[in-house]
Amino acid sequence: MKQSRNKLMVAAALLAFGVGTLAASAVSAADTPISVGRTTSASGFHIPSYIAMEQGIFKKYGLEGKYRSMSGKALLNAGIAKQIDFVPIPGGGSQAALKGAPITYLVGQSLISQWTITAHASIKSVKDLKGKIIGLGRPGSADYDEADIVLSKNFGMEPGRDYKVISFRGEAERIAAMINGDIHAGLLTFPHAAKAKLAGFKVILKTGKYLPRIGGSFWVHNDFLKSNRATAKAFIHAMAEAAEYMKTNKEGSVDVIQKYFSMKDRREAEGVWEEVFDQYGPDMPEALVKSLFESRVKRMISKNLWPKDKPLPDVEKFVARDLLNETLRERGYYLQPKPL
Repeated sequence: MKQSRNKLMVAAALLAFGVGTLAASAVSAADTPISVGRTTSASGFHIPSYIAMEQGIFKKYGLEGKYRSMSGKALLNAGIAKQIDFVPIPGGGSQAALKGAPITYLVGQSLISQWTITAHASIKSVKDLKGKIIGLGRPGSADYDEADIVLSKNFGMEPGRDYKVISFRGEAERIAAMINGDIHAGLLTFPHAAKAKLAGFKVILKTGKYLPRIGGSFWVHNDFLKSNRATAKAFIHAMAEAAEYMKTNKEGSVDVIQKYFSMKDRREAEGVWEEVFDQYGPDMPEALVKSLFESRVKRMISKNLWPKDKPLPDVEKFVARDLLNETLRERGYYLQPKPL
């Protein structure tokens, strides 16, 4: 009897030790702080990161995420200066990488261009934008390049020649300028376009129809990746799960969209989800990564920042492809057919 009691006491002690060890591990993991870049205005490209933060997905993978909110250019500079861990500015990052910045792309978010050109009701088609004023972001940013590329390549319209541009820091400012009559149209992501619709404006063009594109992809400083590989891997896991959550959990996703885009009418947020729920993924297809860098080089050449005869380097060297593939395969997610 005494021997049985001793065995029970040992088992209980071992169980307590195991639980304690697990708890200590959980606390340790949960205490891993990360800083996540966020633009001052909410962006449709970044919804998976909002979901990961709001729905406890970062915490699930042992990450204590804190936002650092600032303009895209400021996020770029802060990331290069190692003041932010994860930066969702792929366009600016590509130029910085080509100029020698020690950064590496880690995980994707959006897989198509999610911008719209939303205009006054009097403008019936893209051709009606000739001679009009369009509100875009700053030259070189995604919310300038997306419109420039689509309008020039598909409609033969060039900024300055066929339409005028006024640059605004955020999408909310573009909507305000449209309401005030200062501009005729603005480049807006789907969530902001939904807001503009309530004010009487209409979408006349969706850039995603013409431009498959990685958007909101996160990059990190090389020093961070070297010293925090496990944390970077956990971040990939979290972003992959957030993209899956977006596809399968409408109610929870709509909650996040409604909150981050300050939508009073839930139907507005539901409309956004219906437009974009299946347009996200953690992968960064090689062709789209190359396209990102090619478009940036074109812009750099026009500004004499890149020699015309200098070839584009192998841009895969800027991507943590091995870590990304390893992590996604652990989830049963393959960019190519699953090996037999």
